[in-house]
Amino acid sequence: MFESWMGGGNHGYGGMLFTSLNSLTSNDFVRIYYLNQKRHCKALSKNAGKLSLSSSTTSKLMEGSFTRKEQLHKPRLKLEFVRTLLIDNYDSYTYNIYQDLSVINGLPPVVIRNDDWTWEDLCHYLYVEKAFDNIVISPGPGSPTCANDIGICLRLLHECDDIPILGVCLGHQALGYVHGAKVVRANEPVHGLLSEIEHNGCRLFNGIPSGRNSGSKVVRYHSLVIDPESLPKELIPISWTCSTDTRSFLEISNASSTSDAHGMVSSDSRSKAEKCLRVSFNSHQNIWNGKVLMAIMHSARPHYGVQFHPESIGTCFGREIFKNFREITEDHRLTYGPSVTSKGNVDYSGNKIILRKPVDKLSDGTFPCRSTELNGVGRKGVGPFDLANLSHPSNGVKFLRLTWKKYNHLASEVGGARNIFYQLFGHHKAENTFWLDSSSIEKGRARFSFMGGKGGSLWKQMVFQLPDDSGRPFEGGGYLSVEDAQGSKTNTFLKDGFFDYLNKDLSSFQYERKDYEGLPFDFHGGYVGYFGYELKVECGAAYNQHKSRTPDACFFFADNLLVVDHSSDDVYLLSIHEECNTSTSWLDETELKLMELKTSVPEKLIEECLLHDSFTPCKVDFVAEKSKEGYISDVEKCKQYIKDGESYELCLTTQIRKQIGEIDALRLYLRLREKNPAPYAAWLNFSKVGICICCSSPERFLQLNRDGVLEAKPIKGTAKRGVTTEEDEQLKMQLQYSEKNQAENLMIVDLLRNDLGRVCEPGSVHVPLLMDVESYATVHTMVSTIRGKKKPNVSAIECIKAAFPGGSMTGAPKLRSMELLDSIENCPRGIYSGCMGYISYNQTFDLNIVIRTVVLHQDEASIGAGGAIIALSDPIEEYEEMILKTHAPSTAVMEFS
Repeated sequence: MFESWMGGGNHGYGGMLFTSLNSLTSNDFVRIYYLNQKRHCKALSKNAGKLSLSSSTTSKLMEGSFTRKEQLHKPRLKLEFVRTLLIDNYDSYTYNIYQDLSVINGLPPVVIRNDDWTWEDLCHYLYVEKAFDNIVISPGPGSPTCANDIGICLRLLHECDDIPILGVCLGHQALGYVHGAKVVRANEPVHGLLSEIEHNGCRLFNGIPSGRNSGSKVVRYHSLVIDPESLPKELIPISWTCSTDTRSFLEISNASSTSDAHGMVSSDSRSKAEKCLRVSFNSHQNIWNGKVLMAIMHSARPHYGVQFHPESIGTCFGREIFKNFREITEDHRLTYGPSVTSKGNVDYSGNKIILRKPVDKLSDGTFPCRSTELNGVGRKGVGPFDLANLSHPSNGVKFLRLTWKKYNHLASEVGGARNIFYQLFGHHKAENTFWLDSSSIEKGRARFSFMGGKGGSLWKQMVFQLPDDSGRPFEGGGYLSVEDAQGSKTNTFLKDGFFDYLNKDLSSFQYERKDYEGLPFDFHGGYVGYFGYELKVECGAAYNQHKSRTPDACFFFADNLLVVDHSSDDVYLLSIHEECNTSTSWLDETELKLMELKTSVPEKLIEECLLHDSFTPCKVDFVAEKSKEGYISDVEKCKQYIKDGESYELCLTTQIRKQIGEIDALRLYLRLREKNPAPYAAWLNFSKVGICICCSSPERFLQLNRDGVLEAKPIKGTAKRGVTTEEDEQLKMQLQYSEKNQAENLMIVDLLRNDLGRVCEPGSVHVPLLMDVESYATVHTMVSTIRGKKKPNVSAIECIKAAFPGGSMTGAPKLRSMELLDSIENCPRGIYSGCMGYISYNQTFDLNIVIRTVVLHQDEASIGAGGAIIALSDPIEEYEEMILKTHAPSTAVMEFS
């Protein structure tokens, strides 16, 4: 195993003794269970503290040793690809495993949820079709002792003794539980923190360093553990933490992690260690000394479990775990012969697996012909697992053309984006207007601003509302109202929901790519609006506990728009129209207005300055949905759910509200953008339904550019700005190296990697920037960047649906966390926590997370705020952070209402 003991003799760790079979002596105080080539366990007895081997037992050992040597001299079987069934326990990290396995196996795994298939289905694919070489069981919320949490996995582990299986986290605990080990609460929940591990050199850890300062750092997300004292004889501990300490990502990354010879496990010693798989202990009292069991294997089956998360961005050598599991699978095939797949029933062409599903006979005794295509998604479920029917375009095809004009270096000559919007679109209270406003462009955070109003013949407004099914399982559908440029309205019930409607509408557009060649931005006209948080029921959530007070989605279809390039100071005018319509009237009229503005800009700017001095602060304060005591109590509830293993992180929120009466909403927004400029700020005025949104968001939810690259920039970790330069820098550094904030950020980064992994090319998801600190007018924030290359057969709406709502507003695992938050929070989130931005007619988009936002509706201003609750959270500090996030928007409202 390790060099420290390979020279002979016995060396212990934490009370455990490890021995090479070749160096056994009569003084070795051990009991060994040998794994022979048929995977049967042979017990060796001990007496009077000495190991006694009978001649027949020795013969068996020598025979097994010789057989193993013969196999070692054979060339290793290298399969063209390995076929994995990946069982998802409703987790938010499963598709990180999917991405790793797709690259390592040479073929994407089939992903099903733990209740997608019946036992009969599973047996058919495993033993009749022989469609899979191995199985991976994902992490997940809850406990393996709960049938609803673990689904079919326990029976799988119990009965499928001849198929290689790897369980991760919950899957690891299930392996222990099914064989009689106890799954108990850990001394402390550990989520988003790292530990160094040791291992015994078994095949699963081949080539991976072991021990302190070896670089063997793993990320942990768990509140439950297998009690090592309860392990039955057939389960072997193969890895454990080096100490009781956990460390943050940056802390352990900055520490020395140079591997040396003591950390690496040679091929020779691995072979020896595999013959010494079962080790007993000098004493069963305190043998673990607080160290946590990190991995186990079965002595007679090719079943393994790891408590940590090899798929995490923070785990070193994570992919090596999956590579070693592939090799274990290949060796299993070498020993027991290849699986023979029934010809015609399973197809692996096109980098996907197509299975022909077993079906019942029809009434006439014949079998219907039906196949199930499984390209990384299961047959059952909704949301990210039910995307297949989104790719069908509607019958009406529209041929769109784009006309545009560019005005070099014009923006500053006409007073900048603020003045352009106010003068061109601010009349009549800026009704039916939008402004996607890059009001903070420092350090290249944003470059373009898009603005417009009620436009040409293609303009329309869409308002969507979910049915009132509060607290009941969502049955689908919703009500859509569409108003066109002429004021004509249509009302429709959408059986398949709003995302499906948008996808079909987008799919109906045909266009010429040459029309937008030369434009440096990706929005060329299309949808501008928001998706409200409660649309989560179209993305996998089982139900909404509360009905939104505002429509669940509102969008304009903007056919005319003006663009400001803050980098070059250029201004663009764009107009899209159907191919049969060649009118450029809007372009010509707006060009004239711009030129007039150019000649009168000094007077206009003076007029604007006067507007800033004429406000009267309001004396009536906001009213909170939750008192300070109530919010603190909710934090404690979240921490208890985390302690129970129900979630890793819960993004708790609340809202404050204020009656406002008549208000100049545009002036309010102009004040907000001045006090709190942000790269993803926005103004949306849906005056027909009485909704005005003043947003100063610093967070990008998701972007898809013309090259098919998806990008998310989640924020987790917020701190106030300092009064002095020294204090400000100190607060920034405290945020950067805060253990709690790093843990929060790491969990959400892994979640967003998972969400992008659903729709991105295998191996393309990466993190170019991890835990960077960005500073804004009132706060410092910790931001990470995740990118991936979209699969060519996935639409823009599918990408949005796969990641909605943004993980930074839910926590992880997402589905279980949203369910828990619904039970804790006492009001709907509505527009807050959703996303807003554009979806271009040519299937690019850029959407923010709706935070730091004032929503004006029915004579009321509402502001949402909250924070991520983890095991390390302090309730008082969480309350103070929530209040901090309301400061900028609430101050702006108080000045103008």
